[in-house]
Formats: sequence, C-alpha cells, structure tokens
Amino acid sequence: MGPEFNVVRLRIAESGDLVADTKRAYTELLGKVRASAHPNLIRIWNYFADINRGDEDAERYRQFCVGRAQAVDAAFNNPPPAATAIGSTRDDGLHVIALCSAKPAIALENPRQTPAWQYPRQYGSVSPGFSRGAVLTAGSDAPILLASGTASIVGHASVHVGDVGEQCRESLRNLRALLDEGEKNAAARFDFSACLALRVYVREPEQLASVRAVFDASRIPDQNIVYLHGDICRRELAVELEGVFGAM
Repeated sequence: MGPEFNVVRLRIAESGDLVADTKRAYTELLGKVRASAHPNLIRIWNYFADINRGDEDAERYRQFCVGRAQAVDAAFNNPPPAATAIGSTRDDGLHVIALCSAKPAIALENPRQTPAWQYPRQYGSVSPGFSRGAVLTAGSDAPILLASGTASIVGHASVHVGDVGEQCRESLRNLRALLDEGEKNAAARFDFSACLALRVYVREPEQLASVRAVFDASRIPDQNIVYLHGDICRRELAVELEGVFGAM
C-alpha cells in the first residue's frame, strides 16, 4: 500500500462467546488504527464460521453485530465504513481485515436499499454497522469505488428467495445503483466494464453454473471475477458480491 493507506489484519480465536470475541477484535482494531497515521476505517472484511447458526437474536451474525456495536467509537458510525461479513468454511476464528487511510473516503448508500444501520428490529437487536460503499481519492485523476457486500435486497427485504438467477440479477441492479451514486458524489463515472475486481460469494457450490451464466452476461470483465464458496449473512440469500471499480 502507498503512504496514504494501510491494511490491518486480526484473527481472534473464538472462546464460545461471539459477542465478547467480536468486541475484543474491534476494540483491538480501533486501538491500532485511531492513533496511527491512517486513522480512517474505509473498508472492512469479516469472516467467521457458521454465520447463520442459531435462531433469531441467537444467530451468530446477529451476535457479531452486537459485539461490534459494543466496541466501536462515535467516529465509526459517522458514517460506518463499507464492509462485508461472510461465513467461512473454515472454523479457525474471527478474521477482521481493515483498509485504513490517512484521509476519509466518501461513504455511499444505495437509494434502492434501506441503509443497513437503519434496519428495523426484525433483523436483530443491533443494526449492522456498514455503508454500501466508499469512494477513495475523490477529485483525483483515478478515484476508486469500493462496493460493500451486495445482495438481493430491496428496501430492507430479501427478494427472489429460492431463485438464484434472479438473486444475481437483483444484486447487479443494486451494484449498478451504487455506481450511479458514486458518480453523483465523486463527479466520476463508474461502470461495470471498468471493474477491477469482483468477488462473488456462492452459498451452494452446485449453483455455480447458474451464477456464472448471469455474470457472464453482465459486461463485467470475466478475468476480473472470482467465485468463492461462503455463507451469506441472511440464510435465504444465495449469493453476495463485492467489487472494486475504477473511474472511466
């Protein structure tokens, strides 16, 4: 990374209390970042096993959201960084990877979706703490848009449940809307054809061919797409994607 950016990686061994473990991870993260030369959290990736295990507020993803909320400071939520949380196929602790910068990014929301940090109570006692995306180095010759984990959600509701192809297409519609928001906020044009990297997380490996068929028709360069096996934070969702886009 250049002098403007830094990456912090943490792995916390689970103790059996994911709320406490997440609080410990994010307390450590903020302790490393806030007093450093790169105090701004721009983009965070979270990986841990069995993300959907447990019912209602006992679900591990919801427990993770509680622990994160207990640890973060006011600056974290003003606005929250772009983020992804995916269920890992390996049970080797909680992994938190954070892209940090010397200067703040422009946080983005998707007008088709309720901000995650404003989700109603039905999704847990604490709303997820992330923005839909971020623009780096706005105003420069080469701004970059980072898209958070994006899925088949309209408003705050999961849609096309049981139809993996339509979930992929809805996710792409959400991604297109986010790129449009990036253009409005950063005075730069972002397009699928200028995708530098796209990760597509697929819950069921046997659905990979159906997923690929949709993305093959998307104008996103095929060589820049990586398909990964992982569980999505809502158990009814089959796919989630995240991306990096350069300005046109």
